[in-house]
Parts: sequence; structure tokens; C-alpha cells
Amino acid sequence: MSRPGSGAAWGSLVAGLASAATLPVAVYATRFSGSYELLHAGFAIPIGAALGLVALSLARRAERRGSLTLAGARRHGAARAGRGLALLGLCLAAAAVVSLAVYGLLEYAGTRE
Repeated sequence: MSRPGSGAAWGSLVAGLASAATLPVAVYATRFSGSYELLHAGFAIPIGAALGLVALSLARRAERRGSLTLAGARRHGAARAGRGLALLGLCLAAAAVVSLAVYGLLEYAGTRE
């Protein structure tokens, strides 16, 4: 018998894994395409961030449902892993936004000379 919220916990794990893998896969794909440059990998930032937010929401739902049971004192391991991967994916997305902002600033400063 499955625990309450275990579907949400596993969904959180899958969404968190997808969130953490989105940007590295997008950057890696630039190596094998002639028309797809590194700067174009920035289009994956909103996807990774959205998947991270979905994973955090599912992890919260799984923990909330699990806390309603007698065995709720223990957190579901998949929800904990999904939360960690979601945070990693959000941090990667934030780092990518900062790197694109710095790139844009440097391009702007370079064209003003």
C-alpha cells in the first residue's frame, strides 16, 4: 500500500530531475549543432525554472499529505530528493540569468566605444 502523497513525491522527484538537467542538456546540445549557439541555450532558462517551481509545489503537497498520517513524522525520501533537485535547478536558472545579464552588459559596453 502506498503512502498518501507518494504520487506527488515521485512527481516532485521527476520534475526536479528534469529541472536540474534542463540547462546542462541545453548547453551540451550546442556542441553538436551548427545553427544552435551557446547563447541560444538561454531559452531553456524559463523551462528549468518552471520545472523547479512545479517540483517544489509537488514536494510541499507530498509532505503536507504525509503529515496527516500517523507515519507523517518521517518525510518521504522522494519528496526530499525532488526538493533538493528543484533547488539545484532554480540555482542553475538563476546563475544562467546572471551570466546572460553580464554578457548583455559587456556587449552593450563594447558597442559604446
